[in-house]
Amino acid sequence: MRTASLEYKVVKNTLAKRASAGTPVEMAKEAFTGPVGVVISYDDPVSLAKKILEFTKTNEKLKIKGGIIEGKTCKPDDIKAISELPSRETLLAMFIGTMQSPLSKLAAILNATVVRLAYAMEALKNKRSSE
Repeated sequence: MRTASLEYKVVKNTLAKRASAGTPVEMAKEAFTGPVGVVISYDDPVSLAKKILEFTKTNEKLKIKGGIIEGKTCKPDDIKAISELPSRETLLAMFIGTMQSPLSKLAAILNATVVRLAYAMEALKNKRSSE
């Protein structure tokens, strides 16, 4: 987790409840029961979910109770669904490719029209010069 710039801390429930009061994390205070570890990511929530689920495969003792991603509470099933998303960079590349595709097709169509017009003019010129 350290290599992915994630922070993992085991917290005391009473301190976690007090610290979360008045913050967006307050909605998760009911999850602060039993042994609790908190994972914090400052970058990509998808990479966080992927790393956590990858770690749970090798360590059966770790159970996901829930999470808060971008201010919204998530159940374990939601976190699993988020982990299956591509990374932020991949999504942005897919978006740019989708935006660029119609523009490149339009440019090709406009170019083809100009080329056809040039061929037609050349053919007309050749026809008139041969007559």
